[in-house]
Amino acid sequence: MSGYSLLEGVRIVEVAQLAPSSVGGHLADLGADVIKIETPGRGEGVRHAGARAVGGPDGPGFMHLRWNRGKRSVELDLRTEEGAATFLQLAATADAVVEGTRHGYLDRLGLGWERLRAQRPSTVLCEVSGTGADGPYRDLATGGMWFDAYAGLRTVDTRQPSPPGVMGGSGETPQAMYAVGAYGAMAVLAAVLRARSTGDGTRVQVSSADVAIAWMPDRIDAALNADRTHARPGWTPDGRLPDWPLLDAYATADGGAIVFGSHTPKFWQAFCGAVGRPDLLEVDLTSVDEGSEDRARHVWRELDALFRTRTRAEWTELFLAHDIAGGPVNTVAELLEDPHFTARATTYEQDGHRFAASPVRVVGQEFAPGRAPDLGAHTEEVLSELR
Repeated sequence: MSGYSLLEGVRIVEVAQLAPSSVGGHLADLGADVIKIETPGRGEGVRHAGARAVGGPDGPGFMHLRWNRGKRSVELDLRTEEGAATFLQLAATADAVVEGTRHGYLDRLGLGWERLRAQRPSTVLCEVSGTGADGPYRDLATGGMWFDAYAGLRTVDTRQPSPPGVMGGSGETPQAMYAVGAYGAMAVLAAVLRARSTGDGTRVQVSSADVAIAWMPDRIDAALNADRTHARPGWTPDGRLPDWPLLDAYATADGGAIVFGSHTPKFWQAFCGAVGRPDLLEVDLTSVDEGSEDRARHVWRELDALFRTRTRAEWTELFLAHDIAGGPVNTVAELLEDPHFTARATTYEQDGHRFAASPVRVVGQEFAPGRAPDLGAHTEEVLSELR
């Protein structure tokens, strides 16, 4: 069922909706047996999320195919006495339970930490929520785009309605919504490792709001210590390096773009030598003084004109040939044709479709996960294992 075999022998019982399903998704990709508990007849909401349906107008969405691949689906109504008893039986066989709903869902059903720990002292419970277990926003109904906005990572434009293809006032891709799965999986693995060595269970909590806060230390940590920090010599008052043109994006001859990242002397010297512009090396881009901005803008204009003389592919070839830092800018459509993308095992095929593979590579193994299960596809199989 699972993508790799690294977690063979690890069992996870998952009660999750939407993005928190990615916690079990990461674990299934690595080889864990993830048993997904779903409400009978309805299943979890991510199954049909997204503007594009696969296989037909009512087909599954891509998030379901990604986050639930390699899992086993069991229909179980936890609100019934029979369903709750069966869930506890399953949990007793598992290394960890992942709860990915509004905080306290399993507790309200009498199936939370105290009950799980009483029947299996070594159990691990990972509670994944939007806003965490405490604080005034604990019960706030939230969505994926909000977590970044809460933490100052998402800028919104309220001057006009969101343009076509954009929702929530910004076209920026949500970060915390997708990152929470990796943090949750990391927490589960650490707790399971400890439980296997000590026999002690652990209750861990991960929230998307906290992930957004922790995502960029140079923002949150800097703001927390604003009165305890000092301006670092060699940086401009607006927080840039004086050689910022060497860390910028430039248009290319074919209408594309290239990111130039050659601000260290080694790369800058290699670039100027490769393009026959030793004169640019004579411009002082290290001093911060009254003339530093004018010098930087002069270099930027020269580089802007220079990068427009070759295509994106030609610049990439030159960067590779002369050990120059930088690389091509792609749209998603362009990425699919990028030679680096096509040369690596970045995708796998399944049922006539291609999907992005796990970013983890296991040398000697091929990533080949089972398809995301139909609702309740493994109910009889899994429950028969309890008999």
